[in-house]
Amino acid sequence: MKRFINTIKNIWSINDLRAKIIYTLGLILVYRIGSYVVIPGINPSDLGALQSQTQDGVLGLLNMFSGGAFSNASVFALGIMPYITASIVVQLLTMVVPYFMKMQREGESGRNKINQITRWLTVIVTIFQSFAYLANLRNQLQGAHIFNIFGGNNITFLNWVLPISILLTCGTLFVMWMGERITDRGIGNGISLLIMIGIIARLPFALFAEFASRMESQAGQLVILFVELIIWLVVIMLCILLVQGTRRIPVQYAKRIVGNKQYGGVRQYIPIKVNAAGVMPIIFAQAIMFIPVTIMGFSGPDSSMSGIASVLSNFDGFWYNLIFGLMVIVFTYFYTAVAINPKQMADDMKKNGGFVPGVKPGKKTEEFFDNILSKVTLPGSIFLAFVAILPAIVRLFGVNSQFAQFYGGTSLLILVGVVLDTLQQIESHLLMRHYDGLTKTGRIKGRGGNM
Repeated sequence: MKRFINTIKNIWSINDLRAKIIYTLGLILVYRIGSYVVIPGINPSDLGALQSQTQDGVLGLLNMFSGGAFSNASVFALGIMPYITASIVVQLLTMVVPYFMKMQREGESGRNKINQITRWLTVIVTIFQSFAYLANLRNQLQGAHIFNIFGGNNITFLNWVLPISILLTCGTLFVMWMGERITDRGIGNGISLLIMIGIIARLPFALFAEFASRMESQAGQLVILFVELIIWLVVIMLCILLVQGTRRIPVQYAKRIVGNKQYGGVRQYIPIKVNAAGVMPIIFAQAIMFIPVTIMGFSGPDSSMSGIASVLSNFDGFWYNLIFGLMVIVFTYFYTAVAINPKQMADDMKKNGGFVPGVKPGKKTEEFFDNILSKVTLPGSIFLAFVAILPAIVRLFGVNSQFAQFYGGTSLLILVGVVLDTLQQIESHLLMRHYDGLTKTGRIKGRGGNM
């Protein structure tokens, strides 16, 4: 306890770090307040149907990532998800389109161009999503009055739909701007931090809902609730291991003498992450799983897709979770293969005079890296699939659907990863100024590996 208090004092005594933390907390406060500002023309008391619709499923995930702003019909209802969608699309383009691959290799100027394209794509995605959101909102508010911005309840495209779509688009762009400002002037990755705050904001409600459901049952439910919390903490620790786990490969660099200085000759290590794909395989798998359900929504219940959609819409069903888990494993291998190129690693080592002890440079080194990557990815992909379907497993044992979302999936992995990254940045500030770190070893690992 004394060490913790001293660490807090050290953090507060560093002017630069204190300013970054206060700036970050200020923007987070603005974001949380904005999630309760309801869009014009909507009575907050009429949102019961929308809130019940966002209890689970894909809308439940969107509501969690927006911190409840989706179900509140706020100006930040779409949150940061359009930006995430645009980022995923651009990231995939940098893997397969030569023009984007070239920009990625151009360094800082190329990254600036990619960021600008991502922002414009975010605007386009947000506009389309805002129209879909308002259409769903009007469907859920049937029988309730929606007033246009000029007064009266005569709703048309020009007096309500278009202005509110512009407002929702501006809200998403403002959230994106706050995330970028946190990254530049605050602490941590701003976009990831805002998503994490949205997830954490739902945690107290989920815990209270689970506590209330246990209290309504027979005696002895408090013991079950305590066991649930213990299991939840164990899952969090396992997710930390999944985020931090690496396999270190020793690399030897040949000695080179340039003038009076000697380079190389020192053994180093290349860390190969157990889960190099992060949370992306779960996001891709969820997107693919919702395609049949979306098609059935447009084609009607009598279409040929209705049977497949009924199976894939049962989130607690065996076949849904089996297919979902297998897709997570496949996408983990796919994303790792695209993100980490063994041939490029072998070529870079050869150019810099490096080699793996006992392995010939060139083709043999490439095969060695490919073999290690396959072996390391297998347990990581299986455990990632287990974490992805864990919410459905715990729901079978009576856990409330809101609290079950925190047992795994994208929410828990994002939560763990962002917390570790933020603590890693804080610890780097402390160690740089010769203070004790947050831990005794002073070596918190984030998603990027060792400090």
